[in-house]
Amino acid sequence: MSNKILVTRSSMPTYEEYCAEIKELWDSRWLTNMGVKHKAFQAALEEKLGVPYVSLFTNGHLALENVIAAMQFPDGGEVITTPFTFTSTTNAIVRNRLTPVFCDIHATDFTIDVTKIESLITEKTCAIVPVHVYGNMCDVEAIQKIADRYHLKVIYDAAHAFGVTYKGKSSASFGDASIFSFHATKVFHSVEGGAVCFHDESLVEVLKDIKNFGIRGPEEVQYIGGNAKMNEFQAAMGICNLRHLDGEIEKRKAVVDRYWMHLDQVDGISLNPIQKDVTSNYAYFPVVFWEDIFGATRDEVQMALANEEIGARKYFYPLTNTFGCFHGRFDVNLTPTALDISKRVLTLPLYADLSFEDVDRICEVVLKCKK
Repeated sequence: MSNKILVTRSSMPTYEEYCAEIKELWDSRWLTNMGVKHKAFQAALEEKLGVPYVSLFTNGHLALENVIAAMQFPDGGEVITTPFTFTSTTNAIVRNRLTPVFCDIHATDFTIDVTKIESLITEKTCAIVPVHVYGNMCDVEAIQKIADRYHLKVIYDAAHAFGVTYKGKSSASFGDASIFSFHATKVFHSVEGGAVCFHDESLVEVLKDIKNFGIRGPEEVQYIGGNAKMNEFQAAMGICNLRHLDGEIEKRKAVVDRYWMHLDQVDGISLNPIQKDVTSNYAYFPVVFWEDIFGATRDEVQMALANEEIGARKYFYPLTNTFGCFHGRFDVNLTPTALDISKRVLTLPLYADLSFEDVDRICEVVLKCKK
């Protein structure tokens, strides 16, 4: 049996539970186009997240790209966001013919630095797209005050924040919209999938149109839309996994606590903070290595882990404002904290079924790198 430890592993319901959930699909043969499972999953999410409207998508990227499109910003408008994110965030902005304006991040919790947002606002600014990172929440109150002052839309990339709450409120409830990814690697998944959570009833039909070719009826197309519908099998997986979400988060917390037992107070590394008033989902376990104190670089630690068949990910690296597809467009030196952290951060394996023995083994390898 292999001793290889992957950086993540998907949680799943039992085979029997999932089969029971999809059994009726063999009778109806209604496999996509917003059938009974789609509707049931949507309703379950609205109740779980405490939001009035949820629109389901085939993946998180299309959820973000399409809600930006639904806002109908003018071509060439500017969107303040962060480069410390997955490529999807930046791509969704650019693919909507908008210009990302990159704001730096906090070195401690890796979210957008709200003290730097206002200096980036111009007459072209139309929105802010902050990113909740590793289960950490952005400063939603400060961001909303800025948005209200300048009449800007706020769309949260909450791909890392499903199940997270701030002062008892779901991460889904902030801003004009929040999007989630239900990719197989996430805390909660529907194999592939995503959702937009929002408050404005006028977006209900627009989002429905945009993900279904703009079709309103057999002979009526009202919007230049595409195809981004979640199918019934994805929705069924989501329904099953939603039943086990709280238990999965508890298991992940136990793994994180075990990591802290080994790595807290180790000179030369910084761990993901516990934010005030935030209940985390323990989505990732990032470690920042300060090689001048720790004695080894992030890359050296990753290599040591790889040599022991332990997966670890440089996440997020590189920054999106350094990508070749944007060559020459952005000055990475304008986000120095994000650049520095991107060269130091390593996410260690984390999933609900990761054993304490494996956590102990991972930490032993990490600590052997210390000089």
